[in-house]
Amino acid sequence: MSLDPNPVFRKVIVPWYETKGVCYTLIVFTTLTLLFSGVGVSVALVNPAYNRFVWVPLLLGVLSALVIFSSARQILSFYMD
Repeated sequence: MSLDPNPVFRKVIVPWYETKGVCYTLIVFTTLTLLFSGVGVSVALVNPAYNRFVWVPLLLGVLSALVIFSSARQILSFYMD
């Protein structure tokens, strides 16, 4: 007698880092990081000595926006299931 490959009682095990609470917390903290990078861009543009370093807060903002997008997509997949 072989085992059923698709039993009815099998549940999908979601890793802890892909749960709703972790995704919401990640979105909150990366939104704060995105705001921090916006302040960094504005300071770098106002002060002529820091104009050539504006790429650092821009990179931080782009990376945090990507993390927000990825977490939001994960939350949407939770609600679609």
